Amino acid sequence: MSGAVRTAGVRGAARAAVHLVTDDRIAFERLVDVVDAAVGAGVDVVQLRAKSITARELMRQAIALSDVVCGRCLLLIDDRVDVALAARDAGARIDGVHLGQSDLPPVTARRLLGADAVIGWTANRPEHLAAASGLPEGTLDYLGTGVIRPTTTKPDHPPVLGVAGFAALAAATPIPCIAIGGVGVDDVTALRAAGAAGVAVVSAICAAADPGSVAGSLRLAADAPALTPVADRAALAEVAR
Repeated sequence: MSGAVRTAGVRGAARAAVHLVTDDRIAFERLVDVVDAAVGAGVDVVQLRAKSITARELMRQAIALSDVVCGRCLLLIDDRVDVALAARDAGARIDGVHLGQSDLPPVTARRLLGADAVIGWTANRPEHLAAASGLPEGTLDYLGTGVIRPTTTKPDHPPVLGVAGFAALAAATPIPCIAIGGVGVDDVTALRAAGAAGVAVVSAICAAADPGSVAGSLRLAADAPALTPVADRAALAEVAR
């Protein structure tokens, strides 16, 4: 097994079980309120994801959300290491990035962002896990693994894993895996029992009439003990190969 992850959890946070990934289909003014409510209710990580705007606008949004988050949780930028660096240069607190398979290599991001940054990487298939295992020690903090269920927030999503498919991948790597893709409050207990270090949601919070209430429910579900542990992690790892 590789030492591609430094700790059993995400550096920079005592816990990182509830991730809010922002939805660029809602107005940014509304998003600010959603993020504020979710952070107040206990989310651990906010990931700013906005793929259809300019780098300048993404930087503006990153700075604005840094003011809203105000150090209450981690703030990551999706895909754009350059924007993370630029927002930091402008005085924003940006804790790291989440990278996709077609973004800058995690090793490059680690060099640019430094040893204390949080770096996540999308990993949906066994070959992604193999690539993650080959990275130098300390490169990655977590893997974003999904999709768990079909989701409208990413129409071109990879094949649906379901809880069992997620469990197989999570069992095959020492790197903490965050379950993403169509996750709702009712899925959290099963996913935690299946080996999820946490869950990441978009619509569950962003589309809610009361984002703070949903975020609080996710917090409670994530903190509850996983009552049904995976029975045979070795067998699940074999399935993932």
